[in-house]
Amino acid sequence: MTKQNDQSFIDQLTLPEKAALVSGKDAWYTATLERVGLKRLMMTDGPSGLRKQNTNAAVTGINDSVTAVSFPSSALTASSFDRDALNQLGHHLGKAARVEKVGVLLGPGINLKRSPLAGRNFEYFSEDPYLAGEMASAYVDGVQAEGVGVSVKHFAANNRENQRFTMSSDMDERTLRELYLTAFEKVVKHSHPATLMCSYNAINGTLNSQNKRLLTDILRDEWGFKGLVMSDWGAVADHTAAIQAGLDLEMPGKGPASTQEIVDAVNAGALSEHDLNRSVLRVLKLVSDYRPESETVEKYDLDEQHQFARKLAGESMVLLKNENVLPLKQGRSLAVIGELAEHPRYQGGGSSHVNAYQVVTPLDAIHKADAKAVYEAGYQLDSETADQKRLDAAVSAAKQADQVLIFAGYPASRESEGFDKTSLALPNNQNALIDAVTAVNDHVTVVLQNGSVVLMPWADKVQGILETYLAGEAVGEATWDILSGDVNPAGRLAETFPIRLADTPSYLTFNADPDHENYREGLFMGYRYYDKKQVPVAFPFGFGLSYTTFKYANLQLNIGSDSVTAQLSVTNTGNVAGTETVQAYVANKASRIEKPVKALANFAKVTLQPGETKTVSLTLNQRAFSWYNPEISDWQVDNGEYDILIGTSSQDIRLQATATLDWPQAAKPKVTLNSYIGDVLALPEAQAALKASGLTETFAALASGETTDQQMLLNIPLRSANMVGATQEQLTQFLTLMHEL
Repeated sequence: MTKQNDQSFIDQLTLPEKAALVSGKDAWYTATLERVGLKRLMMTDGPSGLRKQNTNAAVTGINDSVTAVSFPSSALTASSFDRDALNQLGHHLGKAARVEKVGVLLGPGINLKRSPLAGRNFEYFSEDPYLAGEMASAYVDGVQAEGVGVSVKHFAANNRENQRFTMSSDMDERTLRELYLTAFEKVVKHSHPATLMCSYNAINGTLNSQNKRLLTDILRDEWGFKGLVMSDWGAVADHTAAIQAGLDLEMPGKGPASTQEIVDAVNAGALSEHDLNRSVLRVLKLVSDYRPESETVEKYDLDEQHQFARKLAGESMVLLKNENVLPLKQGRSLAVIGELAEHPRYQGGGSSHVNAYQVVTPLDAIHKADAKAVYEAGYQLDSETADQKRLDAAVSAAKQADQVLIFAGYPASRESEGFDKTSLALPNNQNALIDAVTAVNDHVTVVLQNGSVVLMPWADKVQGILETYLAGEAVGEATWDILSGDVNPAGRLAETFPIRLADTPSYLTFNADPDHENYREGLFMGYRYYDKKQVPVAFPFGFGLSYTTFKYANLQLNIGSDSVTAQLSVTNTGNVAGTETVQAYVANKASRIEKPVKALANFAKVTLQPGETKTVSLTLNQRAFSWYNPEISDWQVDNGEYDILIGTSSQDIRLQATATLDWPQAAKPKVTLNSYIGDVLALPEAQAALKASGLTETFAALASGETTDQQMLLNIPLRSANMVGATQEQLTQFLTLMHEL
């Protein structure tokens, strides 16, 4: 049988058949070509659980889908800082997709959390590109190992929902490369995803669906991507321009109109058949590689997947505060307050919505554990206004209890795909409830259910805060596992929690212009901004508490030819077993450029019994020491000093050492007549040329730089060095020698 993804097969196709292949047949399928025996491939949503819509469901029928396990959202799973766990999640998702005859799973979403107001943050991993890339690569490897392709989304710089079809994300090249493309680059190079999904927005004025620089020059020519690029649903404005730019598959198609517009474009000479064939070949290859061949009915164990969802959620939840209130004390009375305990918010809205297999609420889990507890709703989740009767009942229950749990969070109407939030505050009735309860009981723990950052004006009034994000269908069991002490919390924040919305890096520009989202904060997004500006935060990136404590010691560095390895010992100094996330940051002291104070370069999880010590090794590759230089259109590493910072969060650095790099592949210092005398004198590479040209002696009086006059003269360029006695001949000889390095 003729292969259906080679040139000879393409040659058999008519122009209308080719045109049909580059547009989705409908919302979820590629085209079927019965004449040549080409079957369709199905794709479906699934970042946190399979959302395969039932056969007769409309595109808008988001909730009309097959039953599947609802896993924790990416906002929570990223907090695990656990590559193995994300890989296992991928395997589970891939298995479910394969059984349901789905060829491509639409996910993961790996856009960065530039603003905590962005409506889709629950679906994304982190504010940090290294963490997002590591989590996504592990996830993709797991899914595709099951024979199912992925569509990594949304490529790229899709960091707000309002006007997402038309607005332009405007930024400089370093910001684009070092932040917003980095996670995609890592996934493409390390995990080879079957497809990437092009986002709705433009970048610097060019729609991504027809952005040749993004889809071809960078993605394919620079990164070596071999897969297919599909559009987000409805993202194509000009299908001909999109194909020319490197988009392969319009989703969903517009029916016969999509086919005809491509036929007309080719016949009119507006689109070459060569470009069309290129996209057709990629569609055929996708169908060949990922369309399930077997018609055998498979099954998978939903109960097993539910238990994994419980384990993953428990290992990812972040304990933000604990003043000896958790784990809950056995035998003491407990008041459970908050409608979210009975009707939890456990998943995001829009394309992430899953028809969950078995939702276990926190209240269900507490009753099953036979905890001595009374329950009061306290507030109405669908209202902002306090219900005095419910509030009074909650306060009365709190007065009589030894311990209080308050379940609080955003209602679904506040967070979803398709729109952005306008506030980080909890509904007024929930804040009022917390204030009222803390006034009558000192032993209060707040359990949060939210897709992203929330403000906590009551944080000083409570003894415990547990961040569960959107924890999936096992939300109740996983939450109780932490509260009861059956599981020692090990989650770490993958995003910074600010004290005020006004403190956030993009506060002045986010959603300020319907047509242009101006990234004026540049490189200083997330913890990079808070570090640089020394702005206090509520909870820093990487932060999370445990029921035990850890000691770091004995940091040693080994500098290789293109990497640095940091080795240290970690000891569990507490009384219970626990898991620590060791984080390595790099502070660039060598490059004279605009740069963050530090950036995450690696992390490792280590599980320790009480009193146990283990050695942890973290390899920091060359990219960790590099910056993107737009002048050479490439990554550059500079020799010199870099501080290696080892900590438990971006703001809790336990160990520090300096690595002095002298790598042969590092950029050579660029010295011109515009270089300043003080900078030149500080260059080790320049010493021989300075001496040979006689400038060492000429500049000798300036070398110490101790007086005001000396410091002023050091701050002049070589072209003006005649002011301190240098001759043109000396300068010419010096520059000639430097260029020969």
